[in-house]
Formats: sequence, structure tokens, C-alpha cells
Amino acid sequence: MIAMQCAMQCAMRLKDDDPEDQDETVCNREEDCSINNNRRKTVSPAVGEHPLQYNYTLWYSRRTPSRPANTQSYEQNIRQIGTVASVEQFWKFYSHLVRPGDLTGHSDFHLFKEGIKPMWEDEANKNGGKWIIRLRKGLASRFWENIILAMLGEQFMVGEEICGVVVSIRFQEDILSIWNKTASDQVTTSRIRDTLRRVLNLPPNTIMEYKTHNDSLKDNSSFRNTKITL
Repeated sequence: MIAMQCAMQCAMRLKDDDPEDQDETVCNREEDCSINNNRRKTVSPAVGEHPLQYNYTLWYSRRTPSRPANTQSYEQNIRQIGTVASVEQFWKFYSHLVRPGDLTGHSDFHLFKEGIKPMWEDEANKNGGKWIIRLRKGLASRFWENIILAMLGEQFMVGEEICGVVVSIRFQEDILSIWNKTASDQVTTSRIRDTLRRVLNLPPNTIMEYKTHNDSLKDNSSFRNTKITL
């Protein structure tokens, strides 16, 4: 685990912080973003690579806000981009992705454990919920990178509770969320909240919101009618 975290930190220092100009596509180079996107193929670390504790799959979704959202339309709009199994695979993959701050419109990146769909109804998600952090425009890329590094590096220390993380680009704000399996486990959800504050270096007065996926199913909304905590 220590070797994995060190490799991630070293790669973070070496990678380019100023990506080249990007268009509306999700990947700067489609051939690199398409690695390991065959769902039937088992993804494994190559010899000499640092394995992640879990394989992770990246998804992308985009929809027109004026169109009503439902499960069927959501499934049609979400696209699986690829799966990674090692630190090295992740950085190769990540370095060719458009940064969230450069996306436009109503777009989302989802990074979830392999086998878990970023849907409320998924078996791993149905009894869970998510912490929500609303960001002013311009912060999404940095906060997204920090939260995924914390998740891949197993910094939350809550066993198998973490399902995945999402960054949602909206017109007036951007939203970061982390999904967990058991909404009723207050000890776990509190630990996730406290770890989020630490890894994202949030000010003490930052408003954090929690919403169960069951409530989202009831009101067909991801970010309305949340429970607010300081």
C-alpha cells in the first residue's frame, strides 16, 4: 500500500499540470482513453506495475437539462470509457482525459469500482447514499483529482463501503460527490465526511450535504432535498 501511494504521488508530481487545448470530446486522444474498455476482458496489472486494491471503471454522461430524466434515458446517456487495475494504468488513462473544468453543459465523470454501475438502483448502491460538496466554478478539476487519489489510495479507511466518486459539471456550479454502500451506518458516513474535509482541505465552515439513494429515487433528483451538515 505504501508503495502504491508513493508511486501515485511521484506520478502526480511528474505529470503535466497544463493539458493542451481540448475540444468537446472526453479524451484528448481516443486511442489512449479506449484502453481496457472491453467489458468481457479481465483487466490486470502488468508485470512490475503497482496494483490498486480494486479495479476501477470510468464512466461519462451528458444530457440536455430541458429533457426529463428517467432511468431509461440515464442508461442511454452514460458511457463506459475504460477500466484500470494499477497505478500506472490509471495515470496513462487519466493523462489523456479532458479535465472536468474544461467540460461544458450538463456533464458528469463517474469513477466506480469495477462491477458497480453509477446508478441508484445498482445492487451495491441501493441501500447507500452520497456526500455532496458544491463548488464554485473553476475548482472542479483540482478537487476531482484530489478525491480520486484519496479513493484509489484507500485513504477513507472504511473497508468496502466506498462505491465511487462523481464530478458533476453544471452551469452555475460544479458538484463533487462520493457514494457509499450503507446510508444507515452513521459511523461510516461520518468517517467519510471527516476524511473528505481532510483530503480536500475544506474550510471548517464548509457546508456538506448527504442524500440517500432511496430519497433520490423518490424525488428523481440527485442534489435536491438533501440533509445539510457543517
